[in-house]
Amino acid sequence: MLIFYVLIVLNVLNGAYKLKAFTHHYSILFVSVPCAGAGGWSPLVSDRYQWLEVDLGRRTQITAVATQGRYGSSDWLTAYVLMFSDTGHNWRQHRQEDSLGAFPGNSNADTVVQYKLEQPVIARFLRLIPLDWNPTGRIGLRLEIYGCRYTSSVASFDGSSSLVYRLSVRASWTVMETISLKFKTLKNSGTLLHAEGQRDHSLTLVLEKGKLLLYHQQGRTLTLLVSLGSLLDDQHWHHVKLERLSTHLNLTVDKNTQQVHTPAELSHCHGLQKPILSNRNFHGCLENLLYSDINLIDLAKHSSPQVTVVGNVTFSCAEPVSVAVTFTDSHSFLQLPGLTSWSTGPVSVTLQFRTWNKAGLLLTFGLPQQDGSVFLYLSQARLRLQISKPGRVSLELSAGSGLNDGQWHYVELNFKHDHLSITVDKDEGATAHISISLPLTSDSQLFFGGKNTYVCPSSGCPTQESSQDCKNPFTVFQGCMRLLTLDDQIVDLIKVQQRLLGNYSHLQIDMCGIIDRCSPSHCEHGGMCSQSWSTFHCNCSDSGYRGATCHSSIYEQSCEAYKHKGNTSGHYYIDVDGSGPIKPQLIYCNMTDDRTWMVIQHNNTELTRVQSSTERNQHFAYFDYSSEEEQLAAAISQSEHCEQELSYHCRKSRLFNTLDGAPFSWWVGGPGPGLIQTSWGGELSGSRQCACSLQDSCLDSSHYCNCDADYDQWTEDSGLLTHKETLPVRSLVLGDIHRPGSEAAYRVGPLRCHGDKNFWNAAFFDKETSYLHFPTFQGELNADISFLFKTTSSSGVFLENLGIRDFIRIELSSSMEVIFSFDVGNGPLEVRVKTSVPLNDSRWHRVRAERNVKEASLRVDNFPAATHEAPADGLVHLQLNSQLFIGGTASRQKGFLGCIRSLQLNGVTLDLEERAKITPGVLPGCPGHCSSYGSLCQNEGRCEEKANGFSCNCGQSAYTGAFCHNEVSASFKSTTSITYILKEPFELSRNSSALPSSIYSDITLRGENISLSFSTNQSPALLLYVSSFYREYLILLINKHDELELRYKLHSSRDVETLRSRVINLADGRLHTVIIRRLADTVSVQVNTNARMIRNLSSPSVSPFFVFLSLHSESDGLDAELAGLASLGFTGCLSGVRFNSISPLKAALLHHDSPVIVTGPLVQSSCGSSSPANTYAAETTHSLSGTVDPGQPLVNTIRSDSALIGGVIAVVIFVTLSALAVTARFMCSRKETYRNQEVKAAQPEDSNEFPFSGQPDSPSAASENQKEYFI
Repeated sequence: MLIFYVLIVLNVLNGAYKLKAFTHHYSILFVSVPCAGAGGWSPLVSDRYQWLEVDLGRRTQITAVATQGRYGSSDWLTAYVLMFSDTGHNWRQHRQEDSLGAFPGNSNADTVVQYKLEQPVIARFLRLIPLDWNPTGRIGLRLEIYGCRYTSSVASFDGSSSLVYRLSVRASWTVMETISLKFKTLKNSGTLLHAEGQRDHSLTLVLEKGKLLLYHQQGRTLTLLVSLGSLLDDQHWHHVKLERLSTHLNLTVDKNTQQVHTPAELSHCHGLQKPILSNRNFHGCLENLLYSDINLIDLAKHSSPQVTVVGNVTFSCAEPVSVAVTFTDSHSFLQLPGLTSWSTGPVSVTLQFRTWNKAGLLLTFGLPQQDGSVFLYLSQARLRLQISKPGRVSLELSAGSGLNDGQWHYVELNFKHDHLSITVDKDEGATAHISISLPLTSDSQLFFGGKNTYVCPSSGCPTQESSQDCKNPFTVFQGCMRLLTLDDQIVDLIKVQQRLLGNYSHLQIDMCGIIDRCSPSHCEHGGMCSQSWSTFHCNCSDSGYRGATCHSSIYEQSCEAYKHKGNTSGHYYIDVDGSGPIKPQLIYCNMTDDRTWMVIQHNNTELTRVQSSTERNQHFAYFDYSSEEEQLAAAISQSEHCEQELSYHCRKSRLFNTLDGAPFSWWVGGPGPGLIQTSWGGELSGSRQCACSLQDSCLDSSHYCNCDADYDQWTEDSGLLTHKETLPVRSLVLGDIHRPGSEAAYRVGPLRCHGDKNFWNAAFFDKETSYLHFPTFQGELNADISFLFKTTSSSGVFLENLGIRDFIRIELSSSMEVIFSFDVGNGPLEVRVKTSVPLNDSRWHRVRAERNVKEASLRVDNFPAATHEAPADGLVHLQLNSQLFIGGTASRQKGFLGCIRSLQLNGVTLDLEERAKITPGVLPGCPGHCSSYGSLCQNEGRCEEKANGFSCNCGQSAYTGAFCHNEVSASFKSTTSITYILKEPFELSRNSSALPSSIYSDITLRGENISLSFSTNQSPALLLYVSSFYREYLILLINKHDELELRYKLHSSRDVETLRSRVINLADGRLHTVIIRRLADTVSVQVNTNARMIRNLSSPSVSPFFVFLSLHSESDGLDAELAGLASLGFTGCLSGVRFNSISPLKAALLHHDSPVIVTGPLVQSSCGSSSPANTYAAETTHSLSGTVDPGQPLVNTIRSDSALIGGVIAVVIFVTLSALAVTARFMCSRKETYRNQEVKAAQPEDSNEFPFSGQPDSPSAASENQKEYFI
């Protein structure tokens, strides 16, 4: 270890102090710096233009610096910047964590503050620039630098030279080969090395536009393997390492590494045959060029025969001096005076610039004789020249494009003989011309970069009074410039820095401070990175992710999660690991029943015929899945249950034959390449048996599979594979197919999984002092946290993880506010979301928090997200070291009371349930989901709790589906009718416990609750006919004016009362919805979304016994008009028909055990839905030719998960006349009793429902013996 001390002042110029450093190995030697007082360095003027420069005498490995205030004073630094250089020019600012450039200094004059550099810096020169100092004192400093001697082997190449390395003896193959080097250059292109393998394969590492590209070449085919690094033409040393490990390569540039796979022909690459390509040679310096620990530069330097030197290679690094200047902010500008020759001769100005910004003012100057100005600027990444004169239209020229790519671009402005031209990038660019007179004089002032508010080229910086006339309409330039010339005379920027030439403000001279914020890219998951001078932006379009860095997935992690957002069956993108590296996959989610199935297809789910062949002994089948390997593994792992159908249809084709001999057939399944499995569907893994042996139903009891009986007839062995560790099926081998007469067919179904272990993983915290703890959260640069919670408490900490200074925490601060807080070293930051509704309502609420290098964000449910931008040049690494606490804190204060579910950190689910099982005060699981998800059950479906989740009971709904959302629709013809028969109470009394209580409420009606949808072109048309034995009825029809008409007759001796809707054109073939509510004599009718129509019937409040609900040609008891209408029937579509608690159409189509009789053609269809029927589940297969055996598999069928009901189902049969007579006589004796009862009519409210009595009005309800509905 060497300690360097600043000893002697070499030069003092305008605040710039250049010092010589000496080293001492054994003792500390302090020598005061003789400037501005004793005890340390203190410049005469304390401002930000001061610096202290140290020459260490040779390139040294610097490991740490220490600062102290000036002895016996109030002078010390509170913040400073370090810069390093090999030559005393082309400085490079040292940054911590790739972003923070400033070092905290001292708090007094005596304490020593030492900083160890994260990575040692190799340099000869060090420059310390004060940023802030004690406000009551001055700049003051004592400095120590710690480091080690550094030795290296260096070679310089001039663009036409190279080294060629050949092994003298053919080396044996090794597991790993490595080549490493350092390089520095001002050229942005050139080949660094070239290595050849077998059969004309080679690798080439090329510098192109400041990036390193690794190519693989075979013959004339060139393939780019990887691109790494950026701005590598900055004349600073860059480290490169190329490692070959078996079948892949690791390429490292500075601190970034990428891995690529390589062809097998390069696995036996014996050294570097041609490090440099002759046609694109490298121009610059190489250092420590090592091939498997062999120093090739040393070999070349000592004239080893293994290394051939081609061209002019020198063993030192001769660096050209190129002084650049950096325009850092809106206050940066450089002012240069004009030349005396401009008054009489041509004018030429050239410069090179590099920037990321699309816009910026490069140069402006005035035209005093014409009272005008010239502006050379970037706009939309093009170079433009504008000449402005009062009272005239501005003249403009433009050239070039894409000039904000960070590369150096050459600009030349020439004016000669009334001819003006601008050129961009010489031969590779473009030139624009114009004829105009631009008189310039020696008094002209050139401003480079401009100022944010004012630019006055003709008279220098403006005064406050003249500022209005000098306003700059252009964006200031942020970037670097170099090689400025005026009439081919290069501008000495060092003189500018020393205030000997021109003027400047807020410039960094003798360095280019450009940073590539997209290399390496912070944009994840394929997000495209773009940047400006001060920030970067990620375009997440088409990536499937969102956020400032495309970190968080926009997709759910399972079909279960989609279902609980109210989605129905269909194709969905599933991101099984959220923000993790696994890509989203398109999967079909089947949500038609209580279980939500994830269906993953492969390339052959069809029943496939295998013909016998004497030429081959085995048939091989391979299955490629629509999901990638890691997607499959993750989907299977997180599912509660997976299964895959495996069936083998055989005729004289055996599967296993015996338990002792080798099996004829097997299949391969499981993760990765899979393992051989010798059991068939439904049996235990490895048993070499089939499902029939488990069920003791094999055709031949001496065999364990039906096919092993070897019968000359078709049979099969089928079943479900349910052991997750053996799924999915990857290949199939069938062996007994070569004998004459052998025939077989097989089918491997899609992989089906249900249940999401992560989605329902929950824990209940019943004490404020209880918590769960997990290992430290690893989220240094990107952290996303998501979970669901429900509570009745108004506050509590959900999550906390601490470091020495850093921390991260999410808490419920009040019943309507969630706070996400953290500290990465820049001070605590908080992101708050305030909700408009209480969060302690014992319902599930979702929280999503994300923190990355750009911003922090917090989302709660669907409320607007809150964000907080990260500091531009702050610390970015979140450094934690304690345990992660869930539901509480390490101090056991402010604990959370309630449930936390589905907690995921960076896409990884924490197993709360397993940890809760062994933690006092915390219970695994959390019941009660209907309070949150019950609203998903539609159309009067009833939410039912399950251990993990809920289900919708659609028994009392006219709809079906996971959420009772699928309308049951059918197409009707004029001869179609449905009869729904109910037994009457006197018959039910013998078995009343077997039927639901809702039946009773449908017998004696104080009112009706009717809903249906229809579409037809028929007018007039009878939609609904409900009648009793006593000529009481309800009729719903479309009249001849295409209007909806409702007719009530509630008393046989009263007239019919008719209600007509104001809605017209109902026979237009479109779907219309009708809702009818009657309570006593109050009726409401609503058509589609129109306002409800409410009417009071004039008939007294009676309770008719409706028996028939019909839509067919039966016309008994109807007047002539209605009888004629009934004879026409109904042609069209009916959907979602419901009469109180009865859904007759649903019962007819789906519940075949219901008392339903159908007449005429009735076909279930999607006519009642705007979306087409789902046909995804249909799978067509190949046909078997020839005669079909009774047991032969039918492979020309179509499989479907949904049942299709069609054709003629049944015939309506009316009860016998004698039964009607007996019933009528019995009911007549009771009828007057009902009619004398007074029923107080309830006035309708604003709700959509009317209350109905749940029981018959009187025991006399038993007087009717049957009730029928006809549609």
